[in-house]
Amino acid sequence: MKGVQFHAESGMQFRPNVLKAINPVLKGFYMQESNSSRRPLSPHATIYRWPLNAIMSIMHRVTGVGMAVGAVLVVWWLVAAASSTDYFRFVDGFMTSLIGDLVMFGLVVALWFHFFNGIRHLIWDAGAGYGEASVTRSGWLGIGATAICSVGTVLLLWL
Repeated sequence: MKGVQFHAESGMQFRPNVLKAINPVLKGFYMQESNSSRRPLSPHATIYRWPLNAIMSIMHRVTGVGMAVGAVLVVWWLVAAASSTDYFRFVDGFMTSLIGDLVMFGLVVALWFHFFNGIRHLIWDAGAGYGEASVTRSGWLGIGATAICSVGTVLLLWL
């Protein structure tokens, strides 16, 4: 990748051209003035390129929380059905609206992503798939399987 250098100590990729855009007043905050190599004091999201495995790990946590919130919405829907006809119409109107459909689609994607990423973790727990190429390959395979199963679920349920 053009303009990216490899930082030997951290093992992360570094984009030095991003530092040129930093405000000169704040440059001392991000950089060591006495350091001849002009390396940043700490990793920053705009300077380092995150590996696929790090993004997948963060998204695994995000989808887990998202599914918990989605479960609360589904319970709200069921409680409304058990409460009264008018309250169910209100909740059902929200859940079957465009916003509700988008939320449900997001939950379907979160479910499949969490499922396939969980399988990756089970394979790692068995002691396999720790090589860099294997980790990257399984990450892209999980993303692809998520896309295919999410579209398949939507086609199966909503058409």
